[in-house]
Amino acid sequence: MDGVHHDITVGTKRGSDQLFSSVSNGPYIMSTTANGNDSKKFKGDIRGPSVPSRVIHIRKLPNDITETEVISLGLPFGDVTNLLMLKAKNQAFLEMNSEEAAQSMVSYYSTVMPIIRHHPVYVQFSNHKELKTDNSPNQERAQAALRALSTSHVDTTVPAPSTVLRVVVENLVYPVTLDALCQIFSKFGTVLRIIVFTKNSQFQALLQYPDGASAQAAKLSLDGQNIYNGCCTLRISFSKLTSLNVKYNNEKSRDFTRPDLPTGDNQPAMEHPAMATAFTPGIISAAPYAGAAHAFPPAFTIQPTVSSPYPGLTVPALPGTLASLSLPGATRLGFAPIPAGHCVLLVSNLNPERVAPHCLFILFGVYGDVMRVKILFNKKENALVQMSDSTQAQLAMSHLNGQRLHGKPLRITLSKHTSVQLPREGHEDQGLTKDYSNSPLHRFKKPGSKNYSNIFPPSATLHLSNIPPSVVEDDLKMLFSSSGAIVKAFKFFQKDHKMALIQMGSVEEAIESLIEFHNHDLGENHHLRVSFSKSSI
Repeated sequence: MDGVHHDITVGTKRGSDQLFSSVSNGPYIMSTTANGNDSKKFKGDIRGPSVPSRVIHIRKLPNDITETEVISLGLPFGDVTNLLMLKAKNQAFLEMNSEEAAQSMVSYYSTVMPIIRHHPVYVQFSNHKELKTDNSPNQERAQAALRALSTSHVDTTVPAPSTVLRVVVENLVYPVTLDALCQIFSKFGTVLRIIVFTKNSQFQALLQYPDGASAQAAKLSLDGQNIYNGCCTLRISFSKLTSLNVKYNNEKSRDFTRPDLPTGDNQPAMEHPAMATAFTPGIISAAPYAGAAHAFPPAFTIQPTVSSPYPGLTVPALPGTLASLSLPGATRLGFAPIPAGHCVLLVSNLNPERVAPHCLFILFGVYGDVMRVKILFNKKENALVQMSDSTQAQLAMSHLNGQRLHGKPLRITLSKHTSVQLPREGHEDQGLTKDYSNSPLHRFKKPGSKNYSNIFPPSATLHLSNIPPSVVEDDLKMLFSSSGAIVKAFKFFQKDHKMALIQMGSVEEAIESLIEFHNHDLGENHHLRVSFSKSSI
């Protein structure tokens, strides 16, 4: 045994397969061995993650791992100065250019699970302060890959043609948002301005850096990468524009140097006089599709958000080019699913006095269809939640991990189990296991459901819909305050009183209100629908 607790997987990959990976705050798992046939020097790496070193120890690598993939794990955090591959042991040592870079890398992978070719990979500090590699044949490839990637990472000898990049997203299976692109591209420099639009059913963006080196680094590192596993491929080229003229700060365009710009809700995002002639005819539109924000809603964002350097604008936190979540192969979209065992979540740190299967069914059901829930008989602060596929499991994990429920922050990791077992006939489990596979409350049963476009992180503001005409503002405010929560604000939608926004006193109160009042019978055959809103009142 290697001492690994198999119900917790840590660490993600930033390689050719995906840029977005799931968030998992599981603890680090240490290996007691790191030696391989290649080098007798590397033994007994039992150092905890609290003792920093420039050298990173990476374990549980797949058999067919490439040197480039290992180096790519480190590149978002700084330059990689050395590499030792121990393929016989499925391990590698990576040396970063500074302890700070190594610390950033280990810190990031303590909250995000590195997955290379569907294998969870474990990242920790090494005992060794530096790598001393020999010239043995099995290290030659590692050194060659290192030289190739290091020189291409930022080639300062060749000036970049432009500070503006044109980004085309091919094979757009999942929505890609302006914020998501900012997260990915900001690792290579400050993103000054960005515009997103659609042309000939292709989602595209223009993105401006303050200097050519940042643009060049981003192009070299990201061109050809997939944002999500198997889809949303980035095709990046230099733009002939030297600067972007952004008139509005909204979901279609953003100028981070001008927080004073209006939102211009119904205006086209980009009106640049040079656009019509800036590109080869037909490649890009001079009048971007005004509905881009509706076609590509900000669906997949990571929590918690952090303040941007510009007042009034917040962007989701992202410590690297690997952004918020992994969306590997959703079967409903025709992709091969990732290996079985990745659609069951282990939820821990629950309040055993208050948690019930139904409450987890409703909460996790915001991010996917929950098939079964099992609260563990002997450890009622733990539960297993089985989603309908791995995509939904990782969506739920990335949005709900760390959120407070009944006064305690949830801890969510992928479980070793492939499914939640129902109790055997005649075995009473006190109602702790529930099967919801035939529930009418699933939000995502219909292919192409608009609910896919309305997946947002938990927020204090809730979106209410399916409100009957007879129900007025006071009725709903009274309902939501009946559980002891504070209602701060309320607003019906102008055009349609079937929908409203209600702002609770905190995100935790909103979570508990959603659990309590989603599907609440309002009479007249109307059951209230409650979801998290991206808006505030």
